[in-house]
Amino acid sequence: MNAPATLAELATRADAGEQGRALPHESAWLHVTGEATYTDDIPELRGTVYAALVLSPVACGELVGEGIDRAALLAQHGVVAVFTARDIPGENNCGPIVHDDPFLADGTVRYLGQPVAVVVAREMLYAREAAARAVVQVREQPAILTIDQALQAGSFVLPTKTLQRGDVDAALAAAPRRLAGSAQCGQQEQFYLEGQITYAVPREDGQLTLFCSTQHPDGNQREAAAALELGTHDVEVICRRMGGGFGGKEGQASIFSQSAALAAHKLRRPVKLRVGRDDDMLITGKRHDFRLDYDVGFDDDGRILALDVVMASRCGHSVDFSGPVNDRAVLHIDNCYHLPHMRVVSHRCRTNTQSSTAFRGFGGPQGMLGIETVIEEIARTLGRDPLEVRRLNLYRSPAESGHPLSMTTPYGQVIEDFIAPAVLDELAQRSGWAERRAQVRAHNAVNPVRKRGLALAPLKFGISFTATMLNQAGALVLVYQDGSVVVNHGGTEMGQGLNTKMAQVAADGLGVPLARVRVTGTDTQKVPNASATAASSGSDLNGAAIANACAQLRERLAAVAAPLLGCEAAQVRFAGDAVHDGHGHSLPWTKVVTQAWLDRVSLAATGYYRTPEIGYDFATLTGQAFYYFCYGAAVTEVEVDTLTGEWWCRRVDIVHDVGRSLNPAIDRGQIEGAYVQGLGWLTMEECIWDGRGRLLTRGPSTYKIPVAGDVPAEFHVHLHDGENVKPTPYRSKAVGEPPLMLALSGLFALQDAVAACGRSGQRVQLDAPATPERILLACERARRG
Repeated sequence: MNAPATLAELATRADAGEQGRALPHESAWLHVTGEATYTDDIPELRGTVYAALVLSPVACGELVGEGIDRAALLAQHGVVAVFTARDIPGENNCGPIVHDDPFLADGTVRYLGQPVAVVVAREMLYAREAAARAVVQVREQPAILTIDQALQAGSFVLPTKTLQRGDVDAALAAAPRRLAGSAQCGQQEQFYLEGQITYAVPREDGQLTLFCSTQHPDGNQREAAAALELGTHDVEVICRRMGGGFGGKEGQASIFSQSAALAAHKLRRPVKLRVGRDDDMLITGKRHDFRLDYDVGFDDDGRILALDVVMASRCGHSVDFSGPVNDRAVLHIDNCYHLPHMRVVSHRCRTNTQSSTAFRGFGGPQGMLGIETVIEEIARTLGRDPLEVRRLNLYRSPAESGHPLSMTTPYGQVIEDFIAPAVLDELAQRSGWAERRAQVRAHNAVNPVRKRGLALAPLKFGISFTATMLNQAGALVLVYQDGSVVVNHGGTEMGQGLNTKMAQVAADGLGVPLARVRVTGTDTQKVPNASATAASSGSDLNGAAIANACAQLRERLAAVAAPLLGCEAAQVRFAGDAVHDGHGHSLPWTKVVTQAWLDRVSLAATGYYRTPEIGYDFATLTGQAFYYFCYGAAVTEVEVDTLTGEWWCRRVDIVHDVGRSLNPAIDRGQIEGAYVQGLGWLTMEECIWDGRGRLLTRGPSTYKIPVAGDVPAEFHVHLHDGENVKPTPYRSKAVGEPPLMLALSGLFALQDAVAACGRSGQRVQLDAPATPERILLACERARRG
């Protein structure tokens, strides 16, 4: 939500400090010099041993006994110990919501690659070789592998949900025009550069420290404690940084942290478990693939009158995060558009595959793909400019539309500040939309082989965990006698720049330069009960908690400084590494801090924050699901060789709403990275399975992610002018997930190029990922008419 403010005004405000500056990532120089410490770089303690996992060779089956020959494994060179589900003293579970997912298979196996046993050896190579040679004793059973098979068998991890507004059937029947179709999108591997890893170190009196690459240290802590029948206070989880996460380390890092914890606890020796890329991809879940079938009624101008959608996603063998992922897909089926009569049916399919899990966007991209496909097909059928069809369907105020719900989402949330029209107008102007559409048509008229496409996609993305209780955060701020400051919070740094922004918030909160502030690694024994760093909420939640702690410290220090300055405590201000009375007098920050210590005033504060104004009903899919919305829009231009399916991204223009940017440099990097990652999902990243449930695309040799050469030749990113009307830190907005959905414009640009092979108004079926093979086949279909 945005309040009017120009960038020039923001840059010249008197309260300008560290927030709002385009500062480099706090660890940038460590990254490029190789000095940044990741989990595998932590110096190993004497006596460290290494673990590897024995994996199921079948997608569905019943284990014979415990599934392995212990004696044979223990006879392997260098092997120290072997553990199975029978060795777990407590709960065998890594399911983050529903406890239906054992971290070691117990009795049955439910997907090919499921961990069955932990092998521990003196060297990592010995452990991996022994695990690879292990023969899993299992009676194979028929497996359900695809969405279609699951629907036919009635196989679901959760009950089907329906969200409806209005009389959909009657409105469809009365609509002047009607289209039915489908859209499909594939899975996507998170492909974090640092793989899954845990270094488990036993401590005195049965305690345990886990150094994890994880987005949710609190979850790893609780689940390891439950598995080992320890108190949560006996397990400490530390994460200084991750080499990427993207949702893949939100819940599924627990598979590895618990396996390492089990071995370390049993052996009373440090255990490191670092899986190779092939096993990582075989064990862990991906982005949910979706099939969306739609029936839409609209008028001759392209205004949507009714929409009926059936969604089905492949959730894998357990629930994992499939409930909220599918819920968010439903909640984002409207995107920026008022749908007066709408019904969405959401099937959550159980298959004998890895549990699909969190991935940047968390269901939002799949929901938006559905509605944006509908808009594109309406525009193509009518021969209208897709931008004009989008504008026609945008949310509008009831005073303008005459419809009481034209600014209310299908789940009942009133949109407080809808700036999508302004964002679209800015993008159309900056990108030269109208002129370039004419240029593309002119190019295609004289080029029979090389066709160009141009497309646009907007977004409205809700910010908050839909699980209301997760919208809280804590922080610890410590001031030392020399004036330096240490900040610890519950969020995790995975390269996105969270700690940089949090240092900026703390610096301005205390009125000191950034150089005085250090943000330390996430530690469950410093800030307890923290939510995962997910849902694009890291800066909002943790920044507000830090601001709360800083406010407490300012209040205490103001009482110390007031007598020294000869003013009232209420007049004291902190800025510029000094403490001011508002009348031209000031004291150095360090002097006030020292005096506070001499006066026995606490220089430590615990901050806390809970997001207000939200409340959401899981059962009915209704309520105030989000604190605010982010907006954005992108135009993408592509060129396709219609004889080979090869294509090139010629230019991308983005206008994105980040509110009042905490750090424009980091925000731009997040926008660019998210777009490219989204383009990978929609055009090149493909998970291919064989008929027995084995993932064939494992590792970079068979699974293609975008590289530097895939970045658009022209890439223009503009931050929309404005600020959040909600009191977030610096009036900023979340930026982690929303820009990924802007890559939908790339998929639709490819469809636009394919459409140029056929007759005007011809429908195009090009599912994601739009690989060269699929593009070529779509071109052939278009030529045949």
